[in-house]
Amino acid sequence: MDFMKWLNSLDELLYEVMSWLLFFPITLWRAVFRPIGIMTEIDSEAALPEDEQYASVVSPPLFLALALLLSHTVSTALGQTDAIIASHHGLADLVNDNASALVLRVVVFAAFPLFLAARLVRRSKTKLDRGSLRQPFYEQCYPAAVFALGVSVGVSVGLDHHQTASTVGHTLAVLSIVNFWFVETRWFAKTLGVSYLRAAGDVIVGLLEGALFLFCVGYFFTR
Repeated sequence: MDFMKWLNSLDELLYEVMSWLLFFPITLWRAVFRPIGIMTEIDSEAALPEDEQYASVVSPPLFLALALLLSHTVSTALGQTDAIIASHHGLADLVNDNASALVLRVVVFAAFPLFLAARLVRRSKTKLDRGSLRQPFYEQCYPAAVFALGVSVGVSVGLDHHQTASTVGHTLAVLSIVNFWFVETRWFAKTLGVSYLRAAGDVIVGLLEGALFLFCVGYFFTR
């Protein structure tokens, strides 16, 4: 009986993993070209029974994790070694393989949707708690995944010795940052009903909070 349960679990796991090959590109396409639309759908998805949610797309936190896995794969394919894995200073000793490095990347980049979601909740004058934060955080994961993928791949390609590849990589990283800020500005303006100028300011504060967290993590893992 236990063996049959194990087989059923393996069957479900295999199907889930293989389905990512189809639904990840679909989700990525929509997150890049229809970011506001896919973020808006979070409301309707949350109203569905748990087993019916995100049937046609990858769920937001998983999408963020898969985007970072893809970017990590690209850097590995280019023969690059994660700087934290290579370092043995400070907390870097805790990160000694690709799996732990990937987990750290997920935590670092997840800070951006977290801080932006928290700011959105506070600006909407809603009490900030685990319940009120969950849905805004899910909404932020889609553009954050595109941002993380673009910046990570851009930096990896930008480290190439060929001038053309380096230029393309740096351009991709810059465009990813600008696109993230632009999408978030539109989302804040739409959700809060404020001007684009006010929304842009709120987004900059959220991005600075995420950047500060990134700096702190980098400091403690390299000292």
